[in-house]
Amino acid sequence: MFLSVFDLFKVGVGPSSSHTMGPMVAAARFLEHLRSQPFTIHGLRASLHGSLAFTGKGHATDRATILGLAGFVPDTMDAEKAEAALAANRETRTLSPDGLGSLRFDPDSDLIFDFGPPLPGHANGMVLMATDAQGDVIVRQTYYSVGGGFVLTDAELNAEDKKKSDGGPAIPFPFSSAAEMLDMAAKSGKSIAQMKRENERTRLSDAELDKGIARIWQVMRDCMDRGLATSGTLPGGLSIRRRAHGLHQALLAERGMNLTAPHVINDWMSTYAMAVNEENAAGGQVVTAPTNGAAGVVPAVIRYWLDHVPGASERDLPDFLLTASAIGGLVKYNASISGAECGCQAEVGSASAMAAAGFAAVMGGTPEQVENAAEIALEHHLGMTCDPVKGLVQVPCIERNGLGAIKAVSAASLALRGDGKHFVPLDAAIETMRQTGRDMSEKYKETSLGGLAVNVPNC
Repeated sequence: MFLSVFDLFKVGVGPSSSHTMGPMVAAARFLEHLRSQPFTIHGLRASLHGSLAFTGKGHATDRATILGLAGFVPDTMDAEKAEAALAANRETRTLSPDGLGSLRFDPDSDLIFDFGPPLPGHANGMVLMATDAQGDVIVRQTYYSVGGGFVLTDAELNAEDKKKSDGGPAIPFPFSSAAEMLDMAAKSGKSIAQMKRENERTRLSDAELDKGIARIWQVMRDCMDRGLATSGTLPGGLSIRRRAHGLHQALLAERGMNLTAPHVINDWMSTYAMAVNEENAAGGQVVTAPTNGAAGVVPAVIRYWLDHVPGASERDLPDFLLTASAIGGLVKYNASISGAECGCQAEVGSASAMAAAGFAAVMGGTPEQVENAAEIALEHHLGMTCDPVKGLVQVPCIERNGLGAIKAVSAASLALRGDGKHFVPLDAAIETMRQTGRDMSEKYKETSLGGLAVNVPNC
């Protein structure tokens, strides 16, 4: 089983990896499919299903789909050009992706939110269609946005369980469970980060890997810095005030004062995480970690480590992110990182486990202690629902990232106090999360039909 660190940590745009980035990626893939067709395309249509329909407006799925069909992709999207393309579509009711000419697309009639039963493959389903001059559908493709910006066609989804590798070169440490990971670490004498690096080396050089990791952290840090520097109100209609800027200013003013309570460090971690997720909620550039809705946890713990822990150094940053991605890969492979599939335990819970593992690693933890840290963090997110108010990635999502970061550091600290031996293995926690998500009512899986989404006035 191989998932790259750059599969788990991808540069994209807010507010959602599954509802914004995924549909944009799917639309770009559909355009590539159309460019290979032997006939002339005259128009485009899209229908959104399941969670993409129920919370699509709040997650900007409509905008993302239109932009994807216009030829934009998340990691290189220029915000000003995107707004210009949306304005042009509203005026002309056409889109002009490269190589396909001017195509009819009226968002009022060609973008359908289907609130019926979800498509069979996943809660986040969409059908993209191309039409001829008479408006008849001549090409149709179903896509599933399965979390973290990952997109699969229906055929790929059906084949995924049978797929043993990504088709690339064989990797030296092909662990697909935490038990295998620990066994390989014991036999090789390598850390989790070292094994992960050896796996990555089958696809990338060390220089390429380190350059990519440096970029990931730079985008994370830039996102956080923008959030710490920006005040105002978030878009979407809830009138949620940005809080990270004010919190940060207050914390800076208190710094160095005598008798500061020890628990104030939690405020620093929450502020760092909230800064990222406020930027995400505003549609800014973020890094999936492993999703947009949970994007603040890992960078907040990294910032806490670098800025507040004596002896921390960015030279060890690759070990943090490689270790975190190893844990994230296990969760994705054996369960889910999709809130629409398993609730927020799969998003903030997964992120907290990844951050706990990374932090334990750079604090000198053994592979057993790292695995223990991830297990503690994930175990204490089990059962967490995904219930965004008004379908926006704001309440409770922004604060939830702050608490996920605090739990990650606490979990790592507990694990480092022990010898790595513990009662509940990480594999059991991951499987429990999968089963809990399977059994969870659809009301609590990113549909905004239950929980806080219906018990808090949102208009």
